[in-house]
Amino acid sequence: MLTDPRFTAEVTLKVPFHDVDMMGVVWHGNYFRYFEIAREALLNQFDYGYRQMRDSGYVWPVVDSRVKYRDVLTFEQTFMVRATLEEYENRLKIGYQLFDASSGKRTTTAYTIQVAVEAESKEMCFVSPQVLFDRMGVKP
Repeated sequence: MLTDPRFTAEVTLKVPFHDVDMMGVVWHGNYFRYFEIAREALLNQFDYGYRQMRDSGYVWPVVDSRVKYRDVLTFEQTFMVRATLEEYENRLKIGYQLFDASSGKRTTTAYTIQVAVEAESKEMCFVSPQVLFDRMGVKP
């Protein structure tokens, strides 16, 4: 099921000056912005981006994340971020891989976990809401 190409997105980015430290290396916290860009591209592929989430009555906060920095990204380096939906039944687990655009070398691996929360009641859902399954075109 998750082999559907809609459940993987790739974006190509270039490291801007404001993302690096005095050594020209991307500060570790900036990676989460790169994940966010790829995550948004992924969610939009099955029409459940952040506006659609909000409009459906749910917010999806990140509740867990992990990053493994395998190699550095540096100022003006072009790189690719691949985001893949790994789990969806009870939470959204999205895996990330970052690659140097010129060599194809993997520099970083990560994941984030998001859970559905009803916007009005602020109640966390222990099963993903039906609207997610509908947008993905899957049965719960």
